[in-house]
Amino acid sequence: MKQSSLLNVLKLPDSLQMQDLDSPDNIHKIRKIIQTKPFLTKTYRSFYRNILRRIETVPGGGEVIELGSGASFIKQYAPFVVTSDVLPYPGVDRVFSALEIPLPANSVSAFIMIDVLHHIKDSRRFFEEMQRCLVTGGKIVMIEPANTLWSRWIYRNFHHEPFDPSQGWGFEEGGPLSGANMAIPWIIFDRDRQQFQQEFPGLAIRDIQIHTPFRYLLSGGLSFRQLLPSWCYGWLYGLERLLAPFNRYLGMFMTIELAKTS
Repeated sequence: MKQSSLLNVLKLPDSLQMQDLDSPDNIHKIRKIIQTKPFLTKTYRSFYRNILRRIETVPGGGEVIELGSGASFIKQYAPFVVTSDVLPYPGVDRVFSALEIPLPANSVSAFIMIDVLHHIKDSRRFFEEMQRCLVTGGKIVMIEPANTLWSRWIYRNFHHEPFDPSQGWGFEEGGPLSGANMAIPWIIFDRDRQQFQQEFPGLAIRDIQIHTPFRYLLSGGLSFRQLLPSWCYGWLYGLERLLAPFNRYLGMFMTIELAKTS
């Protein structure tokens, strides 16, 4: 069977119905996909735990804002988080662009997000706004696509979003979800790390951790059917822990933790 034919067989019916990726109406289908796929739900739950653990030490008094919250269910574990998105999804607390954040300076203790940065057209403006809003000691914690031997092959062959490590910090074409370059996080924090540190000396890179080589992929993500029975999740999670020393070659995601120092 040809690769394209196999992918069509594995495609979820709900994903096939989402022709306009930037339509707010898609959120009902996306939420349904996550809720009915235990592998995917548990993978996102592990992402939330990772993020929430990293913001336990941020200064109090400011808000904790999640960006790109359309399909998020983080409030189940952290009701204090203020959810936000650029599209007017039902159930999201606030609607605004991360390039023009309608919040006062020094009012946010943490910005958290999953798969947001690689959809941002102007990364410099993005970090300027978050740096302005954060209190000193506040954090930005994000989970984004990694650039490893394994992830590069997967993203280029089985994902609808472009993955181009040769590009710059942004792009021009596309809408909030249809526009993307999955390589942008690697471009900024690996290829151009020194440049980032020069341009944003007040945002210290505290940690970059590459992880999750298989769980998201075998969950089928938001587009494909779950590829393993749900009872396999624990075994697969254990396998990933054993293979952690090889995540620089195998990991599909990376957690990036920044802190405002001045």
